[in-house]
Amino acid sequence: MQENPAGNISHTHFILIGFPGLYEYRRILSIPFFIMFVVAIVGNSVIIYTIKTGASLHSPMYILICALAIVDLTLPFVFIPEMLLSFLFDWNEISLKGCLVQMFFFHFLGSFESTILLIMALDRYVAICNPLRYNDYINMTTFHKLFVAAFIRVFFFITLIVILAGSLFFCLSNVIEHCFCEHMALVVLACGNTAKNSIVGLLGIFFIPGLDLLFILFSYCKIFSAVFKTSARKYHHKAIHTCGTHLIVIVVSYTFALCSFLVYRFRHSVTPDVHVLMSVMYGIFPSCLHPIIYGVRTKEIRDQILKTVKGSKTKVIFITIPSITQ
Repeated sequence: MQENPAGNISHTHFILIGFPGLYEYRRILSIPFFIMFVVAIVGNSVIIYTIKTGASLHSPMYILICALAIVDLTLPFVFIPEMLLSFLFDWNEISLKGCLVQMFFFHFLGSFESTILLIMALDRYVAICNPLRYNDYINMTTFHKLFVAAFIRVFFFITLIVILAGSLFFCLSNVIEHCFCEHMALVVLACGNTAKNSIVGLLGIFFIPGLDLLFILFSYCKIFSAVFKTSARKYHHKAIHTCGTHLIVIVVSYTFALCSFLVYRFRHSVTPDVHVLMSVMYGIFPSCLHPIIYGVRTKEIRDQILKTVKGSKTKVIFITIPSITQ
């Protein structure tokens, strides 16, 4: 603990108590989260490897899917291993600096994923509404500019949020009723005025996932308007299938993000366990589901995965047969 000029004591170490109402069942709770963690690692690793090794998958759309898989692979590592260690071995303590670092990367990656979904929507918009100019608008130069702009926007807001949270004095309690250091889970322990933290947090939500979702909805309104103006049924089916995969991913991501946000705003109406569950699922469930969605619904990725698996089996046969005949 450290003492501020006013004489109040501010905690510098905290205890993470995830699922306080189910504390005695924490070891059992670790099982489903560990399974989801493994699925997220394996699924996203397969998607990244498939797109990297498949020469036919180096087009902009698949590069964006690969970028999403990289974020989905990284995000669970920010909090799941520490959460599992807490559940299994009661390693619940975290320093303020460690808490702020975890907070930054969790919210940064979650916000950056929202921006990738927006760029994917823009890619589909140009591909369907202006296909003749697709190569002019959608290329690596455009991607570099969009990703740099997205990085600056997300970095600015998340850094500001973390700095403001780190400047607070935590003299009420050092027990965080959460599995990891989420922004508001830490801020509610502050003993001073936290209005500016709440305002900046709301601005961050509006200017990152909020604006992204508005532009995504606008893009898909234009896409479906353009699709249904054409008379070719085959074109309808292909466009809807391609966009449908992306829409499923968007619905999954934003549904859990919205639930996590609403639970914070109505935290007095729900139990702490529900609150924690929504936040954890927001961080892990989309990472599990996204590679399954793309692996099942995207024919080119599915075919490349099957080709890789068949190629591996063939190599095993060629390697093992000579050793048997000898």
